[in-house]
Amino acid sequence: MTTPNILWYCTDQQRFDTIGALGNPHAQTPTLDSLVREGVAFINTYCQSPICTPSRASIMTGLYPSRTRNTRNGNDTFPSDIPLISKLIADSGYTCGLIGKFHLVSAGKRPEPRLDDGFAYWKHSHAPRDDWPKGTHAYADWVREQGQDLDKMRKSPEHVRPEYHQTKWASDCAIEFIGQAHSKPWMLNINVYDPHPPFIPPEEYAQKFNPDDLPGPHFRESDIKHQKSLEVIDFQGEPGTPEANDAKSAQAKYYAMIAQIDDQFARILQTLDETGQRENTVIIFTSDHGEMLGDHGLMFKGCRFYEGLVKVPLIFSYPKSFKSNLRCNGLVELVDLSATILSLAKIEIPEYHQGRSLLPILKGEISGDRIRASARCEYFDALDPHFTGGTGSFATMYRDERYKLTVYHNKDIGELYDLMEDPWEFNDLWNDPSYSDIKNRLIYESFNTHVNLTTDVGSERIAPM
Repeated sequence: MTTPNILWYCTDQQRFDTIGALGNPHAQTPTLDSLVREGVAFINTYCQSPICTPSRASIMTGLYPSRTRNTRNGNDTFPSDIPLISKLIADSGYTCGLIGKFHLVSAGKRPEPRLDDGFAYWKHSHAPRDDWPKGTHAYADWVREQGQDLDKMRKSPEHVRPEYHQTKWASDCAIEFIGQAHSKPWMLNINVYDPHPPFIPPEEYAQKFNPDDLPGPHFRESDIKHQKSLEVIDFQGEPGTPEANDAKSAQAKYYAMIAQIDDQFARILQTLDETGQRENTVIIFTSDHGEMLGDHGLMFKGCRFYEGLVKVPLIFSYPKSFKSNLRCNGLVELVDLSATILSLAKIEIPEYHQGRSLLPILKGEISGDRIRASARCEYFDALDPHFTGGTGSFATMYRDERYKLTVYHNKDIGELYDLMEDPWEFNDLWNDPSYSDIKNRLIYESFNTHVNLTTDVGSERIAPM
């Protein structure tokens, strides 16, 4: 196999259940649907934190957030002794590009400082607002160059028009990068801001979805009482009914943002076709974490580990070497994405990495029905104190092939769900005496996994191609 280009598209806060070909009849995602048909979809992929910075830090290092020492959303610094995978790939001979969000260091109130990241092409864009100093936010600068007022557009009834949207700008940048004369293989990491809140799609896309036609969130009246029992645990908002959260309207806007992503992603793939590069380009689509979207009465994100928040899309396409129309049920973590990208670049996975290469599954050499014995997710005081009042929650999630355990540390609170019988997590078994043995076993296994992260009980490390 020749060394391939790598096109890695990462959305922000996109749930796993938002793609038509993977079972959502309400989503409008023809581009992603075609990617699923011609590629490999891992349908049980878990992020390593339900919050942006620790999740992205984990992806970019191949380490769990606790090992990166970068667990807060928007830390002021990033450890200098942990190489980013983009730096390793650049040092191996790739030309690397970054478009959009990076967010390994605080970027909400200041320009994000550059790290030793290896990116030769850097088009940074954090939140698509207009309060960034000139020269510090490539997208905001571009909007000004078009003679437009970004904040005025955001606040208008039509919101930001598609031709001035950050998602479209990111595709423009990607097309520019792909069209350059490349003498070496390249990796391009595209990070659009959508479908991150606020849910303000362009009016043209919002009109494509009628809230009344959508199913709304996974919610039962008992959720309000249950979430009140967890109110001492960090979250961005208070629980409410679907009506109080206007959840169907939020769902419609969320799907509209994803539809726009799908259209703009198509432009990038078309450019690969037109430049003759698609055959030798591995295409990856994923997200950093999900969104509650009204499930269990919650909107946005925080210290919870429900499926909509911690399970994300993960699709690979490379028809000349990978299987097509393959859907894998095994448990996967986003640290496995890190290991797989290194393997694609023919880089030996460092001993300290905690991921497992998925290449043997992608190539059809082994089954994707059982990949890991467990998946882990962490929340260590991750939200900005603006949302928490400085309380600082700490929690871990551990799920095996059937059960999901959450422990809210130092609170004497936890949750336990049987995902086989209760896939949307309505029946909390934590205090059920008949499940005490299962709960104790999972607590033991979770603790051992935390202590022995580099020797996870998942599949063995696979050598790179």
